[in-house]
Amino acid sequence: MVATSWPGSTVFPHVYRAGIDTLETALGLVPVEYPSTGLTSQEAWLDPKARADDLNAAFADPDIAGVIAVIGGDDSIRILPHLDLETMRAHPKVLMGYSDTATQLTWLAQHGIVTFNGPAVMAGFAQAANLPGMLQHVRDVLFNPQPEHEYRPYSRWTTGYPDWGQQDGTRVNRLRRHNGWRWLRGSTARSGRLFGGCIEVLDMMVGTRFWPEPAFFDDRILFVETSEDVPPPAQVGYWLRNFGAQGILNRIAGLVVGRPRGYTAEQVHELDRLVVERLEEWHVDDIPVVSGVDVGHTDPQFVLPNNVLAELDPIAGRFRLLEPAVL
Repeated sequence: MVATSWPGSTVFPHVYRAGIDTLETALGLVPVEYPSTGLTSQEAWLDPKARADDLNAAFADPDIAGVIAVIGGDDSIRILPHLDLETMRAHPKVLMGYSDTATQLTWLAQHGIVTFNGPAVMAGFAQAANLPGMLQHVRDVLFNPQPEHEYRPYSRWTTGYPDWGQQDGTRVNRLRRHNGWRWLRGSTARSGRLFGGCIEVLDMMVGTRFWPEPAFFDDRILFVETSEDVPPPAQVGYWLRNFGAQGILNRIAGLVVGRPRGYTAEQVHELDRLVVERLEEWHVDDIPVVSGVDVGHTDPQFVLPNNVLAELDPIAGRFRLLEPAVL
């Protein structure tokens, strides 16, 4: 356990402990808590290198099988200059989280490491007992990988949690019936290596040395999702327009848009419209595009592995991995 961003483990320790309990009792893991999990918010903000040092140490330790982020935040880009890429490439292992953790996931992915956009200790694992199908999905992708893995919509989903100060951290808001994904574009199946994350965090990286050159996106399946800040559809459209201006949209093999948290039905419709509009304004080929996918800031969410070969098939309505994510 490493707090690479906000150390919520010291702000809501009961929620953090609920996540640790899931990892131990439901998944049979042996949690190792690195010092960053005990930092206060102020201490973490003052010393991004300490957070990076924990991540470096976890990768260097042969007894550590994987690293799960405590939760997201908003400043983990500050740890990237302190990461020991040489050690991480020499000792690759599972690194999983989402939201602000996307800075590490995408930076390491650019250096050839498979990283995992998925549940965090406090947001996902703490509530797992109330999220139908999530733990089995985690087992399928990380513990028992097969030559292929097909993603299927969870039967039910929820957005957010009751106030953590008023409950034990395991509860979720009302579960809703899943109405399926929406295939917005595409007339043939395309494959490519996955890459992406929270679009607000990706936008923080644009223009820095941690953002890839456009050629990196050649034949990638890009996935994006929005945070609990609930950026309006128009803002998401501006970010996608930026991707188009960079030449990214004309290079990708497909696009996966996560189910947005906090949107009304009208906003969901507007987001879908803008996604298609952005592709059309940059004259993007007929690539498959699927929206409303179980990734990001709603629960339960998928584990999406950066750098693993995947396929989008709009005719069959299928999204799948074409190789195991863990060897």
